[in-house]
Amino acid sequence: MEEESMEEEGSGGCEAMMDDQNHNNWGASGYGRHLLGPAGGRLPHGPAAASPELPEHNGVLRGCEAGGGPGKGAAGAIAAAININASTSKFLMNVITIEDYKSTYWPKLDSAIDQLLTQSPGDYIPISYEQIYSCVYKCVCQQHSEQMYSDLIKKITNHLERVSKELQASPPDLYIERFNVALGQYMGALQSIVPLFIYMNKFYIETKLNRDLKDDLIKLFTEHVAEKHIYNLMPLLLEAQSTPFQITPSTMANIVKGLYTLRPEWVQMAPALFSKFIPNILPPAVESELQEYAAQDQKLQRELMQNGFTRGDQSRKRAGEELTYNGSSACASSRGYR
Repeated sequence: MEEESMEEEGSGGCEAMMDDQNHNNWGASGYGRHLLGPAGGRLPHGPAAASPELPEHNGVLRGCEAGGGPGKGAAGAIAAAININASTSKFLMNVITIEDYKSTYWPKLDSAIDQLLTQSPGDYIPISYEQIYSCVYKCVCQQHSEQMYSDLIKKITNHLERVSKELQASPPDLYIERFNVALGQYMGALQSIVPLFIYMNKFYIETKLNRDLKDDLIKLFTEHVAEKHIYNLMPLLLEAQSTPFQITPSTMANIVKGLYTLRPEWVQMAPALFSKFIPNILPPAVESELQEYAAQDQKLQRELMQNGFTRGDQSRKRAGEELTYNGSSACASSRGYR
């Protein structure tokens, strides 16, 4: 009677411990009794132990190792059961609930995105890219991709709306430069944000939405910043173009190329301006318009000279005259003229 009582208590303990995430109660099915023996954990001895009947678990535990003998087979079965239970417990411990995502994982991502969106070129960002990459990977594996994508879009949209309001408050003389900073800062941030969310992009956005994360984020800037400012920005760019070096050439090039990336059809607003920085914008040159092209070049040269730019200083001029004289003499000699 004492042995039967102990067996029942041991069986109850197994049932409590072996209930996995799918509610497969291994102890209740007698699995624990087959592995641990009929007497509360004591392995059987003698002839009865020669061929223990072990249930199959994924094709692993039916029977013992070939030629292993009774003791070795039973010990192997017990080790396999322990490994299965350990793996199950580990899996259950690593489950990320929606509450875990909102309280632990997304705050880390939110903070990192904030820093990336507001960094200046050359700034040191004190974040662990490996940690952020790992957070995204775990959330994707735990089926939180949809929520994470929604949070990311909302986060960046709110940031871009603040940027747009700051631009609206800018005076005209600073408007172009500030737009250039906002555009460059955002495009630079995308170079880090997109790779960090590569798993979400591959297994959710591309697969289920049939889109691309980088395209979606560029579209956000177009809708929330560029479209709201293009009709104020373009007249200022044309005015700056007519006044050489009112803004630096690099600033003009960055803005024009950026606008073309955001929306190529904006070329129609100022084809001549875009053609200076984007190849093949204007139709091919034709021979009948060569005189017009020459006149445009001459006009540009006159404007540069009026603004204090000459073709070279005196030393360059003298060097050029000597080169011209020597070249003319050599040419005359070669043709037989004196």
